[in-house]
Amino acid sequence: MATAWTRSPRSAAGWPCRSGEASSVWSYAKKWPSFYLTEALLAAGHEVTVIDDLSTGRASNLKAVESNERLTTRWASILQDERLDKFIEQSDVVFHLAAAVGVRLILEKPVDTIEANVLGTDRVLKAAARAQCTVVIASTSEVYGKNERVPLSEEDDGVFGPTVKSRWSYAVSKAIDEFLGLAYCRDRGVPVVIVRYFNTIGPRQVGRYGMVVPRFVRQALAGEPITVYGDGEQTRSFTDVQDTVRATFGLGLHAAAVGQVFNVGNGHVVTINELAAKVKALTESRSEIVHVPFDRAYEAGFEEPRQRVPDITKLRRTLDFTPAVDLETTLRNVIEFERRQG
Repeated sequence: MATAWTRSPRSAAGWPCRSGEASSVWSYAKKWPSFYLTEALLAAGHEVTVIDDLSTGRASNLKAVESNERLTTRWASILQDERLDKFIEQSDVVFHLAAAVGVRLILEKPVDTIEANVLGTDRVLKAAARAQCTVVIASTSEVYGKNERVPLSEEDDGVFGPTVKSRWSYAVSKAIDEFLGLAYCRDRGVPVVIVRYFNTIGPRQVGRYGMVVPRFVRQALAGEPITVYGDGEQTRSFTDVQDTVRATFGLGLHAAAVGQVFNVGNGHVVTINELAAKVKALTESRSEIVHVPFDRAYEAGFEEPRQRVPDITKLRRTLDFTPAVDLETTLRNVIEFERRQG
């Protein structure tokens, strides 16, 4: 997804506006936090145009704001929308969240993954260079690959598997996005900010491409086995979508963030076994927790990092940021949402 503002006087949130009003354009394809970011921008008084191909999202995710006169939606791919360049060239800030996400989708459609990530980002940055507008690029903790240092800081190495394992195509393509964005910043003067998301979760997330929390919750509510891939002792750090949006919004406004990379996450660590048990307890489900080998869940020789925990010192220092929503609260919110969906 990408989003941008117009210029000239200052908007209420601090962005300059060409027309004297807060105005923005988004282009997004797959990262569902963009729906929450859209709502936050509208609440701050900005005009927002959303571009999304709905491949891993739903138009109904914007139901609460669909009648807002400052919102324009275009259901299309950023690779194909002929008006994308015009939208960006009329804007000041672009939040680019378009990406192929979800392990299963990446394994099933590796060409689409690479093209959506690399070519989509290239197109956004070319238009942004002409407009000289700020671009906030949503990256991912996947760029650390198999690096299992705890916690992971922005300066730590990316350690990737062999190219014959398509599982790593997502990680490498997002790393290329980061290289490309920072190159445009240094060589073309485009103000670029990189945000690396660590396991963002919350209501409205689609679970069909391997997102673990909505999958666990839906299985528990249906009384089906809760399927944990591998031995379940791999550790993760989950971030509530509201915290992710707050950090993304804040970094987009912060001049000192330009040319920088930021981990966006929550330092609380949980094993996947513990996560499954929490979901089972909170739903009061009788579901059995079962373990499925990665080779059976995905493909032979599938590689999954054992640990992935962010160091958010840089984010704290820049924004005075502290995650506000704990894991149990987020899980309760997801469970309530899924129950309403029936």
